[in-house]
Amino acid sequence: MENIGAIITSYRKKAHISQTELSERLKEEGIYVTQKGISAWETGRNDISARVFLHVCRILEIPDCLEEYFGNNPNNPLAMLNDAGKQKALTYIDMLIHPVNYLKGADVVSYPAVPADGPQVIRLRLYDARVSAGRGNFLDSDYYTIIEVPSEDARGADFAVTVSGDSMEPVFHDHDMVYVHQQETLDNGEIGIFSLNDNAYIKKLKNDGDGTFLISLNQKYDPIPVHLDRDDFRIFGKVCSATR
Repeated sequence: MENIGAIITSYRKKAHISQTELSERLKEEGIYVTQKGISAWETGRNDISARVFLHVCRILEIPDCLEEYFGNNPNNPLAMLNDAGKQKALTYIDMLIHPVNYLKGADVVSYPAVPADGPQVIRLRLYDARVSAGRGNFLDSDYYTIIEVPSEDARGADFAVTVSGDSMEPVFHDHDMVYVHQQETLDNGEIGIFSLNDNAYIKKLKNDGDGTFLISLNQKYDPIPVHLDRDDFRIFGKVCSATR
């Protein structure tokens, strides 16, 4: 099993790309990480998320990240071929994907341009760390991707996060992406994104005469009490909508 940092270093040097250049290439894809962050990946001081690693694989032209990490990938039909065989197979695949390049008189389908008054999109930060619909995950604000979503879906959101767990079912499910309007206060009964002692949650806020609690919609989970006098408690924002 190969070290991910060593894989990145090897292919980065093979591509003659510096850590700073890799940082800039990732920025073009909406992933913001500094040269020091890339150095931390390569030395093993910091872990890289699977999603970001896939972007790195594409930039560095790593053909099979599973094979690089685990060795032989039995699910990859190219794994049994040498470099020359892989090149021939890829050439044939290209012929299948782009038949217009090889078929005489092939019809080319053209698609109409999206009208100027078509659906509007907005750019949001999608944070790599998930918010817990269970027992809590830390929201790492240093790593995020810029995504484009229809403005009618975002409904005034400022950022997006991914749900982990089932405690907010049946409304929010594991792996759902939720859009969040950034604000520091919520009314009693509103659903938001919270940080409690460095753990990030998606929950419903209960704030009344009984005290302050983070409430799960799934009744098998108990309310999480918030002790405002001694807990580190913050509100990141109000959940506007979600997509599956």
